[in-house]
Amino acid sequence: MSECTHDCSSCSESCSSRDNASSLDMTEKLNQYSNVKKVIGVVSGKGGVGKSIVTSLLAVMFSRRGYETAVLDADITGPSIPKAFGIKEKAYGSEKGILPSVTASGIKVMSINLLLENENDPVIWRGPILAGTVKQFWTDVYWGDVDYMFVDMPPGTGDVPLTVFQSLPLDGIIVVTSPQDLVSMIVEKAVKMAQMMNVPILGVVENMSYFVCPDCKKKHYPFGESRLENIAKEYSIDILARLPIDPENAKACDNGKIESVLNPDAEAAADKIENIIGKL
Repeated sequence: MSECTHDCSSCSESCSSRDNASSLDMTEKLNQYSNVKKVIGVVSGKGGVGKSIVTSLLAVMFSRRGYETAVLDADITGPSIPKAFGIKEKAYGSEKGILPSVTASGIKVMSINLLLENENDPVIWRGPILAGTVKQFWTDVYWGDVDYMFVDMPPGTGDVPLTVFQSLPLDGIIVVTSPQDLVSMIVEKAVKMAQMMNVPILGVVENMSYFVCPDCKKKHYPFGESRLENIAKEYSIDILARLPIDPENAKACDNGKIESVLNPDAEAAADKIENIIGKL
């Protein structure tokens, strides 16, 4: 055995130091002037499944219930939350920390796009800087009192999702997927990561599940028959909602009007999430 450098990330040996390191609490301390009661991560195993739309819709549904709601946009290289809510003004600082922007209905939002001079500027940063920025959104932002915070994560299991799992006190995650052949792999990756990090899985949302024909009013399934029931049963997770392909939702996001959307499926998902969180 080579001499120990105490850097477990560069060592393949199994020893007491590694075991102790894995059990350390790496949660970052929240901004001292803030109080966030529940933190829910929204994850996906791949991009393009509508994770940010689901995050935005859930935040809107919880805000309508009278909860103080916030969205932490952890997708640093692909932020879309400000656009969905129509936020144009930049965040600025105070003696208590960085002040998040507030949407028309009172949802607090922090995103890298609120700090960039031009929202179309690319964020070309390496993993450690991306992870550090997410931590600062938790430690340096003056969130005030928040009942429910939704964290919109980038897809996959890389640096930023790992940082969120380790650094934020997640009460649970929601897995967003779509009804394609890759769905089992997508869900499995996200579920296994949550299990490895000891984070509860609140359930799965299937986005773009079907569309309703405006003429015949029948449901059509462009991606084929869903296998979500089998996968949910295999991993003992709840199906929170099946969201249809709805051009009006996409239009609302593009125009910054997500808070105007009425979505019974998202409302039902919020019911289930509220109930599950209450039992944890």
